[in-house]
Amino acid sequence: MWTRFLSLLVLVVSGYASSDCTGTINSMADVAAAVACTTVNLNSFQVPAGQTLALKLLTGTTVNMNGDITFAHENWAGPLFQISGSSITFNGNGHTFDGNGPLYWDGLGGNGGVTKPAPMMKISMSGTFSNVKVLNSPARTYSVSNPAPLVMDGLTIDNSLGDQPNSNSNGLAAGHNTDGFDASTENLTIQNSVIMNQDDCLAINRGANIVFKNNHCSGGHGISVGSINSGVTVNGITITGNTITNNDQALRIKTDAAATGSTVTNITYSGNTATGCKRFGVIIDQSYPSTIGTPGSGVLLSAVNFVSPQTSITVNSGAERVAVNCGVGSCTGTWNWSNLKVSGGTTGKITNFNGITGFSQ
Repeated sequence: MWTRFLSLLVLVVSGYASSDCTGTINSMADVAAAVACTTVNLNSFQVPAGQTLALKLLTGTTVNMNGDITFAHENWAGPLFQISGSSITFNGNGHTFDGNGPLYWDGLGGNGGVTKPAPMMKISMSGTFSNVKVLNSPARTYSVSNPAPLVMDGLTIDNSLGDQPNSNSNGLAAGHNTDGFDASTENLTIQNSVIMNQDDCLAINRGANIVFKNNHCSGGHGISVGSINSGVTVNGITITGNTITNNDQALRIKTDAAATGSTVTNITYSGNTATGCKRFGVIIDQSYPSTIGTPGSGVLLSAVNFVSPQTSITVNSGAERVAVNCGVGSCTGTWNWSNLKVSGGTTGKITNFNGITGFSQ
């Protein structure tokens, strides 16, 4: 009896100890053994074409990125990288995930052409994910759906090469639909990051308690809530201290014209600075996918406020300062915009809503 008990005890202790170890990943062949440890060192290697580097981690795992990861080219749906787990600490240490975007880019993004891995980076963890660079994502970069609070800090997305045409893009910018962060989640903070791309810097499609602060967005479509489809709720979004340069618009809320049964509320902007806006400074549009078309009324939008410190936006000469395009009865309440200043360009139109206070164009 004692012999059997001691054997079981050894199994239990050794099983516990097996997680209190350090796993090292030098190739895809190492992943399965490494993720059985609570410290994982991710070294430099190339992920073979058509494969996902998937890290399904134990609770409390620390991942140290010690080299750059590249992904061999193949036209497939992806993702290229996926991480899941609870209370994870991911230290990128300034290293790079290289998506080989130029081998996919054709100016069409997800609208046609070759199949592109999208998203490139699928984040389904809680904890912290920091100091990582993504270079040349084939299409959308991060999809975030954390199961508990997550802070993403000090990240770089560099798709700036996609601003230029290539042999497959018919004179258009080769990069397209290269969203920085697509978030459908709760309790997420994205901060102190640089996003250079050709689509939304941030797109929130549903969720609550999301903070986007002290980031720099360059070359894309601005910071967006939406597009909002049917049957979703967005509540408690804070956009603060960001710098937006040379985007189509600085700040946008877009809801589908055909959407029904959705609510967007408590959207708060503060201390943002934008320059070089090409189309709009601020646009709130319930006619998506049209722009300032016939708005739908199936998404209730309320409590969109600009609070101190002031948000200051400068638009280009051909751009509109502010455009608000609400469905009948779908924008409600009083919105305090006393801490919004927009200069340059021309006056935009406000449709079906007179609840904005403290601001005039």
